[in-house]
Amino acid sequence: MRIVFLGPPGAGKGTQAQRLKDYLGIAHLSTGEMLRDAARAETKLGLEAARHMQAGELVPDEVVVGVVADRLADKDCARGCLFDGFPRTVPQAEALDRMLDRRDMPLDLVLALDVPVGRLVERLLDRGRMDDNRDTIEERFRQYERLTEPLLSYYGRRGILRKIDGEGTPDEVFDRVHQAIELAAS
Repeated sequence: MRIVFLGPPGAGKGTQAQRLKDYLGIAHLSTGEMLRDAARAETKLGLEAARHMQAGELVPDEVVVGVVADRLADKDCARGCLFDGFPRTVPQAEALDRMLDRRDMPLDLVLALDVPVGRLVERLLDRGRMDDNRDTIEERFRQYERLTEPLLSYYGRRGILRKIDGEGTPDEVFDRVHQAIELAAS
């Protein structure tokens, strides 16, 4: 299966993606990790990504898409993969569709964790990370709303979007994720 994981900051994507990767035995493609790995390997795309990341800028779509395309060519992606942090925009989603079509590997499912904003702010502030102050959190939500929320409509029109209630314990949320996977597979 090829699955995209969506959700605002603090929704629990990382926790649930790790559990789902282990459950399905598929590759976990974390955009942040892929960009850092490419930068460490000093590939052409990695050096370009590093330049933007060090400047505190968003990495341009063509660089992100190129890094994802390189990663999709790895053998561990043949069984399936879980996209975590990609796509973040509709143009990235369209590029992913083209990549997967060329490989005859259609996207099977998009899981969107849904948690009320007030609860997300609490979660992020409770984490105690240096970059989790109220101003930074609010800016991340603005970016998510502007860039990523349109993906819900994009994938909803394709009929592969499943919204998951992201409140509750990690086990309760994973039960809902698991049910969505089982329904998609049947």
